[in-house]
Amino acid sequence: MSWSRFKEYCLHVPSLDLLLDISRVDFPDTYFAEMQPKIAKAIEDMAALEGGAIANPDENRMVGHYWLRNAAIAPDKAIGDEITATRAKIKDFAAKVLSGEIAGQSGPFKNILCIGIGGSALGPQFVAQALGNPASDPVKVYFFDNTDPDGFDVVLKQLEGKLGETLAVVTTKSGGTPETRNGMVEAEAAWKAAGLDFSKHAVAITGVDSKMDKVAVSEGWIERFPMWDWVGGRTSELAAVGLVPAALSGYDIDGMLDGAAAMDEATRNTDPRKNPAALLALMWYHLTGGKGAKDMVILPYKERLSLFAKYLQQLVMESLGKEKDLDGNVVHQGIAVYGNKGSTDQHAYVQQLRDGVPNFYATFIEVLKSRDGDSILVEGEHTAGDFLQGFLLGTRDALYENGRNSITITVEEVTPFTVGMLIALYERAVGYYGSLVNINAYHQPGVEAGKKAAAGTLDLRQAILDTLRSAKGESFTAEALAQKLSREEQAELIYKILENLAANPAKGVQKSAGQAFYDNQYSCA
Repeated sequence: MSWSRFKEYCLHVPSLDLLLDISRVDFPDTYFAEMQPKIAKAIEDMAALEGGAIANPDENRMVGHYWLRNAAIAPDKAIGDEITATRAKIKDFAAKVLSGEIAGQSGPFKNILCIGIGGSALGPQFVAQALGNPASDPVKVYFFDNTDPDGFDVVLKQLEGKLGETLAVVTTKSGGTPETRNGMVEAEAAWKAAGLDFSKHAVAITGVDSKMDKVAVSEGWIERFPMWDWVGGRTSELAAVGLVPAALSGYDIDGMLDGAAAMDEATRNTDPRKNPAALLALMWYHLTGGKGAKDMVILPYKERLSLFAKYLQQLVMESLGKEKDLDGNVVHQGIAVYGNKGSTDQHAYVQQLRDGVPNFYATFIEVLKSRDGDSILVEGEHTAGDFLQGFLLGTRDALYENGRNSITITVEEVTPFTVGMLIALYERAVGYYGSLVNINAYHQPGVEAGKKAAAGTLDLRQAILDTLRSAKGESFTAEALAQKLSREEQAELIYKILENLAANPAKGVQKSAGQAFYDNQYSCA
C-alpha cells in the first residue's frame, strides 16, 4: 500500500464531507477503462429510472425513491405535490403528538410501537439506533418486526401499564402482509385487555384504499399516511415508513432528506471516478467477479451504526439476489452481506477474516468524531476513541497484508444528514450494480414465492386439524395422516406441523411418543 495509490484512489466529496477509499482494492490499472461502457450504461439507466422509466416490469411500476428527497424531479407534478404534502403532514402530526395536542387515552404519548416487517422495520430500527438517545428522546420506540408470539410478549411486557400512552404505527403497503397483520391483531388484543380502544392509539402507513387503509378508515384511527406503489419496502426509509417514526422521535427528518438529496446529486456525476456510488458498484463488480463470488462484510466502527449491516442485508440481498437476468438467462446473482461493529469484531470473526477462507471483502465505516464533548484519557494520552480508530486502522492493515481487500468510508460524525447520505449511497450503488450485472434490482420474485409456500403450509395445517377433529379419539402417525390426506409426498411437512401443534396445546392436539420420533402418535380428544 502506498501514499501515491491512496492519493490516486481515495475520493473526497467536499459537499458531503465524505472520503471513499478504494486504494486497498487490487484492481488493475486498466480496470476503469475496461468497465467504462458498462458503468456508462448503468449511469444512463439510473437517469432513466429517475425520469420515471418502468423499472419493475413484473408489476408495471416505476421506482421513485429518489423523488422522496427531491420532489421537484418527480416525473409527474401530482406525484411531486403528494410527496411535499405528505412530508408537511408528517411534520405537523409529529409536532401535535410531541406537544400533547394529540394524546392517548391515558395522556400524552410517551411510547411508539412500530408494527411492520422487512423494510418497514429495518429502516426505522437502524435510524433509531443511529440517532436516538433513550435518556432524552421525547418517546421510546418499540418494534413488532416478526410473527413470533414470544417476541410479542417480550415487547408487551415492557409496555405493561403504558398502552394508554403508546402510539401504534402499523406499516403495510397492502394490508395483507401476514406478519404485520398478526402483529396488529396481537396489539389490538393487548389494548382491549387493558380496557383501551386501539383505534384511539393507532396510525396506519399503507397504500390508499388497501385493506389496511379501509380498516383504519372504518375504525376511525388517528391518522393515515400513504405508501406509494413506486416505493419498495427496502427503499422506503425516507418515505412515510421511516419518516413518521423518526419525526415522532424528534429526529431531524429534513436533515436526513437533505443528506440523501446531496448524495443523489453527487452520484449523478457521469465521471465514475468522481461518483461515490458508481465507484462502490465498480468495486463490488471487481471483488465478486460480477457473480457474487465474495461476501460483503460491513464493519462500522461506531456503536450508532451497529444496525447498518442488518439494514444493508435486506437492501443488497433482496435487490441483487436474483435467479435470472433481464434476458431470462439463469445467472443466480447476488452478494451476501453480514457484519456487526468494531471493535467488537476484533474479538469475534475478524480472526477468520484475517486467517481463514478469503471469501469476502470488507467495508470499514470510519466516524472521526468520538463524542460530543471531551473524553478522558484511558491510557497515556489516549482516549477510548483513539483506541477505536487504532483498532480500525490496525485491522484494515492486518487484512490487507494478508491479501484481503477492503473499502473505507469516512464521515465526520453521525448526524441526520450523514444517515440520509449513507442510505442514499447504498441505494444508488445497488442500482448501478444491478445494471452492471444485467438484473432487475427492483423486484423480489423469491419473496413472493416464499409467501405462497407459507400460505400453502397454513392450508395444510388446517386440513390436519380438521382431519384430527373429525376422528376424535383416533391416533395417527405423520405417515398415516399423510396417507389419509392423500399427501404422502408431504409426510415430513405434516410431521413438522404436528409437532408444532402438540407443543401449543390450545388447538387440542396431543402427542404420544413412539419408539422412534417418526412413530409418534397424534390425536384430538
